[in-house]
Amino acid sequence: MKEYSYWLDTVAPPPIEGESRRPGRVDVAIVGAGYTGLAAARQLARAGAAVVVFEREHVGWGASSRNGGQVLTGMKVEPAGLVARFGEAGARRLFEISLESIDALERLIASEKIDCEHERTGHLQAASKPSHFAAFREEQTLLHRVFGHRVELLSAAEQHAEIGSAAYHGLMIDEASGALNPAKYVFGLASAARRAGAAIAEREAVRRVTRRGSRWTLTTAAREVDAADVLWATNGYTNGAAAGLSRRLVPIGSYIVATAPIGEAVAASLLPRGRVAFDSRHFLHYFRVTRDRRLLFGGRAEFTTPDAEATSRAATILAGELARVFPVLAGVTIEYAWGGQVAFTRDQLPRAGRLDAAYYAGGYCGHGIAMATALGTLIARRISGEAIDHPLIDDRFAPIPLYRGRPWFLPLVGAWYRLEDLAD
Repeated sequence: MKEYSYWLDTVAPPPIEGESRRPGRVDVAIVGAGYTGLAAARQLARAGAAVVVFEREHVGWGASSRNGGQVLTGMKVEPAGLVARFGEAGARRLFEISLESIDALERLIASEKIDCEHERTGHLQAASKPSHFAAFREEQTLLHRVFGHRVELLSAAEQHAEIGSAAYHGLMIDEASGALNPAKYVFGLASAARRAGAAIAEREAVRRVTRRGSRWTLTTAAREVDAADVLWATNGYTNGAAAGLSRRLVPIGSYIVATAPIGEAVAASLLPRGRVAFDSRHFLHYFRVTRDRRLLFGGRAEFTTPDAEATSRAATILAGELARVFPVLAGVTIEYAWGGQVAFTRDQLPRAGRLDAAYYAGGYCGHGIAMATALGTLIARRISGEAIDHPLIDDRFAPIPLYRGRPWFLPLVGAWYRLEDLAD
């Protein structure tokens, strides 16, 4: 079993730049070469700024090459929760932002000619309990009335047209969501940023960032770089170099297994319409079929740092759950297993803005492909001097009480979620 992202075996990474592309003085230094940082670099370079992106590993090393490739409508917060917190007008605006981010992603992919297998597959959410399907009916009504957004419901008796499983109690289908190959997308985005003029310094970790007068000094093992502005685009991999931001973003592990190819007929029986899917549990599962007809099956199998031991434990859990959901795959070979970190905020909404004189964007809560691209682009426009009026861009980003960047409370959260899944 290969303990790294399946997606990395589907694409050749772009070449690492040589010494001639390592500037010592720039307008903007970006830390993190994932969707956020690369979208920002592309935007800034196109506007004429001198930009360098630092990445301690390789382009897309974090969640940007490890996720399930699901491009979803909405936010992590469900529609009813948005209405309760922001009122109907505020909730509608946030939902519209999620749809706009998907449209913007499509335009970027088309304009840069990024071959990343993107398509509007639609998504299905599977009810893990009968009560969850009843909640789907309420959500369908709310989405239509407040958000003007159409979803379709299929009962348990009807769901086999969409999913080859009897483990669920009905489905909610949203045609507006999509899918892509995340590694192909992030490498394509890196190439687009380089074509625009941005430099990307791979395998060069930023150890320290110091404010000197009106400018910044970024220190790596090899050099110092002087920058007018800094953008933290580290999301689930934010560390002590950005101490203030690490008190506001909570890294949470997510894990995926990928089967050996299962053949066209079996693949078509699992998800006949090729949609991406997830269920309604707190400890949710998400899954899809790849172009070469593997089943990718992921979830928050445990709330731990995704090291080798945790990944092995999670793979065993996920393989068992995969066989429960799709008994036809019982005994199938698991060829890949990997984990990675996504970043959550306290209120489960993404954020971008300015903190301690530096800029940041992150906290996508597992909805990061389109939103990270969108917020990376928007915060770059703000760095360039544009006045950006946007509900997710706000310099008021309070730290989490009693939190210093080490999520000591996650085992307690995990235990609570398990109880919730048993009870509701």
